[in-house]
Amino acid sequence: MKTLADLEKVEALFRPFDLKSLHLRNRIVMAPMTRAFSPQGVPTDDVTAYYRRRAEGEVGLILSEGTVIDRPASSNEPNIPHFYGDQALAGWKKVIDSVHQAGGAMAPQLWHMGVMQPSQSGWLPSQPFEGPSGYVMPGQTGGVAMTDTDIADTIAAFAKAAADAKRLGFDSLEIHGAHGYLVDQFFWEGLNTRTDAFGGKTLAERSRFGVEVVKAMRAAVGDDFAIILRLSQWKQQDFTVQLAKTPQELEAWLNPLADAGVDIFHCSQRRFWEAEFEGSDLNFAGWAKKVSGKATITVGSIGLNSDFMGAFQGQSSQASSIDELLRRMDRGDFDLVAIGRSLLSDPAWVKKVREGRLEELSGFNNQSLATLV
Repeated sequence: MKTLADLEKVEALFRPFDLKSLHLRNRIVMAPMTRAFSPQGVPTDDVTAYYRRRAEGEVGLILSEGTVIDRPASSNEPNIPHFYGDQALAGWKKVIDSVHQAGGAMAPQLWHMGVMQPSQSGWLPSQPFEGPSGYVMPGQTGGVAMTDTDIADTIAAFAKAAADAKRLGFDSLEIHGAHGYLVDQFFWEGLNTRTDAFGGKTLAERSRFGVEVVKAMRAAVGDDFAIILRLSQWKQQDFTVQLAKTPQELEAWLNPLADAGVDIFHCSQRRFWEAEFEGSDLNFAGWAKKVSGKATITVGSIGLNSDFMGAFQGQSSQASSIDELLRRMDRGDFDLVAIGRSLLSDPAWVKKVREGRLEELSGFNNQSLATLV
């Protein structure tokens, strides 16, 4: 493979980044990727070793796979890790201690799935899936609408998880507010048809649940602990959804979340190079930074020739140029860069880029999904 970019531009990926509790050796983030290798929700020694290898490979910030909060129906799969209970938290303590020993930094991605389809295993939680209006797809019921008590208890569970993340020694935390899961289900008018204070005709109105979650988590961790919020326009249920159709709508969506306590917006796209709105080549992360003034993370098929949905259809991906990524980063469009599948297959991806061993980048092998490489 030819050199992907001149070394001076690649250096932009290896500048330190400091924001509140985050002190990163470079700008490369490991994207959160569901692995489901934690029996009964408890991270194992293999999970610890999996994350440690990425720290040893010089990832700047490791975002954990989604780890669910303490609600009866927050998960649809028994081997997805919990972020509650003595055993699971002890497992996460081993993970963060090992990552720190290897010189890395890490944040758990705190998650409630909302109303979901059952997993392929057929496992179901002890109570029905819960969401803003009980829909799994627009017009298709798959669970129950949350009561005021459910909402209050869920916000409290997010706050408890945030406090535990700080107590265990994590460097930051990420809230999963993307891809059609619970927080995102409140944002999306197709799944949120509530007529109370947690619904509304505008995206800004439907953001109240997300704002209250962020406020509670900020209160739990204090002012100096960095909070990341992952957002997406697209949904796993419908790739064509666009919550914010204009920069003005995006600003009205993000600024209350920023005011509530978000420090970094993690802006998920399937392909990072795609423009978010007409009239500009700025991507989602670029626009989020422009309208909110907050730091942003870009993500979406970086260094690969196909988007991540193909991985779930048995497809692998080849390595591709990162020149466009570096051009946008040099322009100041975003602050951090999240790498998913490439790091899943190759824990040393970051080190290879730093050392200029670009010809050794091997892309993504879908067989990596079956093991903790």
